[in-house]
Amino acid sequence: MTHAEHIPSGPPASLDQARQLAAALLSERGEASGALIARQLQQTMRVLDADGRHGFQRYLASAFQPDAAALQDAATRYLADSTAAAAAALADAADPPRQEVLRRMNMAPGGTASLIAMRSEIAGRLGSEPELKLLDADLKHLFVSWFNRGFLELRRIDWQSPAAVLEKLIAYEAVHEIKGWDDLRRRLAPDRRCFAFFHPALPGEPLIFVEVALVQGLATAVPPLLVQDADQDSAGLRAAHADTAIFYSISNCQDGLRGVSFGNFLIKQVVEELQTEFPQLKRFSTLSPIPGFRRWLVQQPQSGGNEVAMLRELDREGWWHDAATCETWRPVLMRLCAQYLTRSPASGNRVDPVVRFHLGNGARLERINWLGNTADRAMAESFGIMVNYLYDHDSIERNHEAFARVGEIVRSPQVDALL
Repeated sequence: MTHAEHIPSGPPASLDQARQLAAALLSERGEASGALIARQLQQTMRVLDADGRHGFQRYLASAFQPDAAALQDAATRYLADSTAAAAAALADAADPPRQEVLRRMNMAPGGTASLIAMRSEIAGRLGSEPELKLLDADLKHLFVSWFNRGFLELRRIDWQSPAAVLEKLIAYEAVHEIKGWDDLRRRLAPDRRCFAFFHPALPGEPLIFVEVALVQGLATAVPPLLVQDADQDSAGLRAAHADTAIFYSISNCQDGLRGVSFGNFLIKQVVEELQTEFPQLKRFSTLSPIPGFRRWLVQQPQSGGNEVAMLRELDREGWWHDAATCETWRPVLMRLCAQYLTRSPASGNRVDPVVRFHLGNGARLERINWLGNTADRAMAESFGIMVNYLYDHDSIERNHEAFARVGEIVRSPQVDALL
């Protein structure tokens, strides 16, 4: 009796039924009517409770392994004769049937969203249940293919965009909280731009979005970019006279797609869009957080009582309102921050994730800004210090190669002066 003969005829509702349906996807009947079985499995997964979903995830992770005998045979053949054909046969033998199960699950309407939700749900268990890492790796492998740049659609989001999309911006903003509809309206004003990537399998769901301010000169602080201004005509004039585009917030919207790179494509395409709309723009820069600075500093061996005293004083609430405290510790913190940001990965250092992202995309570490953001999160992460990464069209490829090949932190003379 085949797996397919066990497919329940009524509404699927149990973990056992989900397992049967997943196995049936690889059976002969699964080949012919996979879409129907995938829909039944999708319905089952929707009614499983948290424990049931967990059980099904563990089942996917432990079952559907490569055939050990076939894999060993393919490996032996490759070691004996390392031809391209033998390598292809080895790769085929090593490909876990689990990936094919996941591909066929994706045939159901809403299948992609369901698999993204699954990966998001297992993220918190990867440390305590390492066997789930196999499932996580297979999902990521498939998502990298399904969400490659050729399938992504760039859209500008403005005040006329569907309300459901605007609500998602408020919900997904991860850098600078959007405090209601008035705040969102300001971020979509004529001297602001917002762009997002969308995918056909997730209609109406942004994957990642970037917020841009059109200003004069290099912005050094966040509050002026977020200040409320209801005058649309004035905003339009500021956009017409702007010479700089500041990327001040980039938010990934789908936790289940973590590790799938969108941001590098997004920034480069948005630069092209802005250059077309505003040919007078001369500079394209970020105003970015430094999420790992304070944690790194606290973990460093303290060379003397001076640094201990500094950290103790900077734990005091509202210290940045005291001019004397700022005057005392600003040069010390700016020097230490420059040291943190310019550590090369080639020396085995763990590079700040934002540094790695932007320098890996070809930007230059342009300027470090004192108290660029005094919001609670920024103060807790980096003492309010922010940084500009400059995207210069003529040097992007050269900067990228320098960082990728030898771990060079390309930076401006202004940053060098702090060291």
